[in-house]
Amino acid sequence: MRWSLGWAGRYPEWVDWRDEATLATKGQSSVRQTRDAEATKAEILAAAEEEFARFGFAGAKTDAIAARTGVTKAMIYYYFGSKDELYKAVLERPAADFANAFGDLDLEHLPPEEALKTVIRVAIAHEMSHPYYGRILLHEAMENQGKYFHLTGWDNPINRVVALVERGIEDGRFRPVDPWLVVNHTMGICTFYFNAQPNMRNVRPEFEWFTPEAIERFTESAIALVLAGIKADA
Repeated sequence: MRWSLGWAGRYPEWVDWRDEATLATKGQSSVRQTRDAEATKAEILAAAEEEFARFGFAGAKTDAIAARTGVTKAMIYYYFGSKDELYKAVLERPAADFANAFGDLDLEHLPPEEALKTVIRVAIAHEMSHPYYGRILLHEAMENQGKYFHLTGWDNPINRVVALVERGIEDGRFRPVDPWLVVNHTMGICTFYFNAQPNMRNVRPEFEWFTPEAIERFTESAIALVLAGIKADA
């Protein structure tokens, strides 16, 4: 017997197997729709990241992003509201990924040299995972004068690395250098390789930039260069 929705709501034990099957199907459909929506949003963000990296905020076209993902322009606005909001989401997502990875690091309990090595490895791995993100930040600096940069949350990991360098100086492991400048130099070393690759590959066209071996060599070279510049016994 199929009971009315009112009775079934008051006496759920009276819902027969057909009602249970219907509810289960609706639940599975809801989960699938949520997953599909998240997958679509992720595809849009990935395409938008490339578009904003190539053309900046002003030059990027939502039509191009829609064409690259196979969704309609209306769908982009449905998920993100506006081009501004899409741009903000593109700025925030990779930074959130980095903050999550960085937040798991127990830097404060590692020796300063090991902590800084870990930071450099995580930073380079992040650049490798988000190959367009550095160019977006360059566009943000040049085009918007950092108007939206505060949304990224980069201040927390940056300040943690500053504190790490300060601790190394206090411990006598690092030379008495300016921690803020050290962090700026380190960030430049970790990011220039990726951001300048379209130009630099014209200087060394035979160089393999992004093979695992090349990235490992680059990582070890970056670590050696930074530590040689600040270690007290270098």
